[in-house]
Amino acid sequence: MTRQLKGKTPRRHPPKKPSSNQTDPVGVYCRVRPLGAEDEECCIEVISSTTIQMHTPEGFKTNRNGEYKETQYSFKKVFGVSVSQMELFEHVAKPLVDDLIRGKNGLLFTYGVTGSGKTFTMTGSPGQGGLLPRSLDMIFNSIGPYQAKRYVFKTDEKNSIEIQTEVDALLERQRRDNNLSVPKTPSTRLKADPEIADMIKPEETSKSDGVDDDSSYSVFVSYVEIYNNYIYDLLEETQEDAIKPKPPQSKILREDQNHIMYVAGCLEVEVKSAEEAFQVFWRGQKKRKVANTRLNRESSRSHSVFIIKLAQAPLDADGDNVLQDKNQISVSQLCLVDLAGSERTGRTGAEGTRIREAGNINQSLLNLRTCIEILRENQMCGTNKMVPYRDSKITHLFKNYFDGEGKVRMVVCVNPKTDDYEETLLVMRFAEMTQEVEVARPVDRPICGFTPGRRHRNQAFKDELSRRLEERGGPIDPDMPPAANTLILSLPSLPSCELTDPHDDITLPRLIEALENRQRIKQMLIEDYSKTANMMKPVLQELDTSLISKDNFIQEQNGKLIEKDKIIQGNKAEIERLEKKTKMQEHKIDILQKTTKIFEDDKRSLQHELETREQRLQRELSEKRRMEQRMHGVISDTQFKWEKECERRVNALQLEMQNKLWVKDEKLKQLKAIVTESKTPGRPEPPPRQTQPQPLPQPQHQPRSQRPSKEDRLPPKRSASPSPVPTTTPVRLLHRCSRSAGGEKWVDHKPSSSMDLGTVLQPVIPNAIQVSAPSEKALSKCDRYVLTHQEVASDGEIQTKLIKGDVIKTRGGGQAVQFTDIETLKQELTTVPRRKRKSSEGVSASGDGALTDVETRCSVAVAMRAGSNLGPGLEHHAVTK
Repeated sequence: MTRQLKGKTPRRHPPKKPSSNQTDPVGVYCRVRPLGAEDEECCIEVISSTTIQMHTPEGFKTNRNGEYKETQYSFKKVFGVSVSQMELFEHVAKPLVDDLIRGKNGLLFTYGVTGSGKTFTMTGSPGQGGLLPRSLDMIFNSIGPYQAKRYVFKTDEKNSIEIQTEVDALLERQRRDNNLSVPKTPSTRLKADPEIADMIKPEETSKSDGVDDDSSYSVFVSYVEIYNNYIYDLLEETQEDAIKPKPPQSKILREDQNHIMYVAGCLEVEVKSAEEAFQVFWRGQKKRKVANTRLNRESSRSHSVFIIKLAQAPLDADGDNVLQDKNQISVSQLCLVDLAGSERTGRTGAEGTRIREAGNINQSLLNLRTCIEILRENQMCGTNKMVPYRDSKITHLFKNYFDGEGKVRMVVCVNPKTDDYEETLLVMRFAEMTQEVEVARPVDRPICGFTPGRRHRNQAFKDELSRRLEERGGPIDPDMPPAANTLILSLPSLPSCELTDPHDDITLPRLIEALENRQRIKQMLIEDYSKTANMMKPVLQELDTSLISKDNFIQEQNGKLIEKDKIIQGNKAEIERLEKKTKMQEHKIDILQKTTKIFEDDKRSLQHELETREQRLQRELSEKRRMEQRMHGVISDTQFKWEKECERRVNALQLEMQNKLWVKDEKLKQLKAIVTESKTPGRPEPPPRQTQPQPLPQPQHQPRSQRPSKEDRLPPKRSASPSPVPTTTPVRLLHRCSRSAGGEKWVDHKPSSSMDLGTVLQPVIPNAIQVSAPSEKALSKCDRYVLTHQEVASDGEIQTKLIKGDVIKTRGGGQAVQFTDIETLKQELTTVPRRKRKSSEGVSASGDGALTDVETRCSVAVAMRAGSNLGPGLEHHAVTK
């Protein structure tokens, strides 16, 4: 066992930033709040101690398959509705308090929607203390006997701790007590607020086993809130002015010499008991911003941060006083954060200031989620994206924890009612993502070079000395070494010194003899001690020399061990890098496998769709070919039909033009005969002659060179002989039908009941089948159809209607008639009056020899047509009788 020589200065270990190659994931816990009413529907079910399942309530959207989607989420541990505050503290906060006493930092925050029980989890209620009061109770139960006196540790404005002697601490206490206008008595100082009394039951107290009894401790607490992205000190004492209240001053964030973020100008209060610490917390809690909303009667409108800072320093070699070395001070802190709940203004009914508060709360939580997501991406994918800590005060303040300054724990509080389903789903996704973030594990603080157990040995020595003094009753020289004092205590005891008689000559000589004896023994012991000390000096020098050589050897071995440790750490770092790379590659492989599976599914679906489209295309092509064949047949039939129709129309037009030319020629001939007759007087009247109808010549296209000249085309000169005088016989029209064009056969339908056959105005169709009633046999042998109907018109004249049509074949193999034209023939009887001649020779004209007028003498039979066209094969000739 090594010993510490008095007066020898121990080796100093300069503080360094905690860092380690080992990492720990962020611990995420889930706590389910009991339902407010028994008839409410529950959407969360605790399946196991680490898993919960969310049920989609009725009325919400379903997944793609049209079914309700059941989602499971895993946590480090799940606490159901029946879990007590003590059990929650044992699993979540107690390990962080142990690390705090061992000099490590910790961050614990509650997260969830509004009204999910975050403040109750963190603070609790009388008899059901939350994480914060139980943490304070455990800290003071552990370090209570080892606390330094007040003001031995002193905070400065740069987030560091200074140390001063007990004398300076005493002066500091006296000065501060004198500055107090109303001194507080111990009874008033320890009197607890009834709202926070009995937060923890006596049987539920906890204590840490990792307390270093050779160190001295002191606890400082501070309490701030982040309201609308501004930091306010809840422990700051402000002068209350009822007329013109002064608004609180916001604080700023700064970075100390160790690159740790802190709130500048924040009041840190030194506390010596859990009750005092909780009194300080409750004093700031009353200043926190809360409001009444539709969903929560006391809804937190800000993020609260309660910081517990533990300062510890080793005792000196004697184990009596705190070592006056600032470099040996170890400062650790535990941050307990109660985050405000995310909320939707539509559900909370927020207006005005509440809308602004809700917007800032949601924005700060969104920045927290963004930072966690980028940290996760950098760690899993190996990227180096900048984490936007500065976008929000809450993330900027706890930036060091995510960079490896301590452990991070999160308690997700959820409300199982269905109204919070959508917000709870977002909270679950954020919690699931947070579990994948890893934080560097902080290293243990360096161990001081003093011999352990100093406090207990010093206390045992003091107790033994006090006991001996009580037994012996003699003074002890404080300048004498402790070993000499021990030897003096071993001298024979003094005789009784009571004098009963002035003439007593026995007591005083006996006392003098005893004192001389003690003095002689003392001198002998001092001489022996000096001789022994002189003899021990070379031995001690040799021991020091050997100890130095051994220390050098140990240092060499330590150097080698450090090199080996470096090699091992390098190998571990390489292994971790390779493991991280392997994990990343596995993650990429999983992504590629999923992508490949998706592509294969898409390929199969596309192939199926392609085959379906090819089959559809083949069907469409076959349908197209059938349609083309059908359309070719229809086109051929239609073309043949229109060719026949065009030929029929051309023939009809030719016949019409021939009739017009024939009528004109007849008129000209009659005019010529009249003119010739008028110019040859005395010429005997020729007998009447009957004009036979002649078919009109077909018009032929002649070249221009073969066309007759203008003189040739002039009508021939009429003779000067007068034309014969027409008789008064009425004109009758005789119709005959020439052969139809194109060799078409007609069905001549002449009903026997409507007329007599062989009368006038009845067309004669050669090579036609005359029937009194149409039959299928007759229609199958012909192409055209005509129905003759004769009747007496309203003016008393006889008229004939010719109803014509085409015979077409039907699909069933029969025939049908499609009517195309109606032609009306009408006979008019006119009397031609005699024309009187002018007697230029003085002969009186008789009535019989009078000549008729030119227009009167030209008797023309007119065939009136009704319909669109004359049918092919019908020719109308006018004959004058």
